[in-house]
Amino acid sequence: MNPAYATFGLTPAVRAGGLLTNGAYHIHREFLDFVVDGRPLLRRLADPDAVSPLASGPGPSPFTEQVRRLLLETDAPLEGGRFIIYGCPECEGLACGAVTAVIERDGADVVWRDFAWQTDGGPDIDHNGYHGIGPYRFHGEQYRAALERLLLTDGADEVPTGPRVLLIGQRAAVLARLAAALRRIGIGAEITLDAVGALAEELRKYRAVVFGGTVAREERDAVREAFAAARSQAVLVTALAPIVPVLVAQVAQALERAPGDRRLVGLTAGRLTAGGGEAVLEVAAECRVRLVAHRLDRLSRTHARELFDAVVEPGTYRIPLAARAVRGQSFVVARTSDAVLVAPVAHG
Repeated sequence: MNPAYATFGLTPAVRAGGLLTNGAYHIHREFLDFVVDGRPLLRRLADPDAVSPLASGPGPSPFTEQVRRLLLETDAPLEGGRFIIYGCPECEGLACGAVTAVIERDGADVVWRDFAWQTDGGPDIDHNGYHGIGPYRFHGEQYRAALERLLLTDGADEVPTGPRVLLIGQRAAVLARLAAALRRIGIGAEITLDAVGALAEELRKYRAVVFGGTVAREERDAVREAFAAARSQAVLVTALAPIVPVLVAQVAQALERAPGDRRLVGLTAGRLTAGGGEAVLEVAAECRVRLVAHRLDRLSRTHARELFDAVVEPGTYRIPLAARAVRGQSFVVARTSDAVLVAPVAHG
């Protein structure tokens, strides 16, 4: 009997960055996910908060090294011929836990098998194995072609790089805090008062533009015309409020809407609304969803409150909003490991 083959490919993916209510940060990491039989492998593994080794980093050498490792041109980094398939987005270390698997040649084919969650030198397959995942047998030629394309000059556009965002406005303190937060989570951010006179090639480097709340409509229109003339595909958004976690979430949502993004995400873009004492959220795929409310009080102090945190199936969810959490100017932020949605709370 001929062995059953699986198809192998790669697709852009992201671990969305953000600020958590406890003051911690989630680093923004862009990476290439493995596609097995037309479906991202990360989805098959209950969507852990992890990234593949083919991730953005400080330079091309680590990326190239990981590609050659997956091509089996170097020895396996772990005992038993095991490779890290998905690792910690913050440090990529094994101590935080990682999805590992045996990768081996079988004649001309390449086989991935024995997937497991591993935190030390040897995984316990019986207790920590991903039963029902794999083994996957790939045609060697297809497998190598997908990975070798990343080593060629023509494939340079497929290598993930950190995004850049332009912040425009006069409220220097708010924009400075936002820029610092974005840089801390791995998103490049620059501040300017006016981008109209910038060179076209410089404008095309930005994936998103955030207008401060004080930027007049005429100024926004002029900037839009400048970016359109430069043939830039940047997403332009206007800041909702001087609440840094909300602004960071707005940037993350804008980056997801950038043209060419082919990722499959759990949240359906634009399907979050809030008002009438509840948030309505549409979920497109099984994922873990966290919902947080942010508000400004009368003294312009910011407050955050977690409202929901659970693994959910596809569907529409109505989540009650505690009255104290959404008094005055307030917003809700829904987050999965790879997507963010922001919505103002309507009062009336």
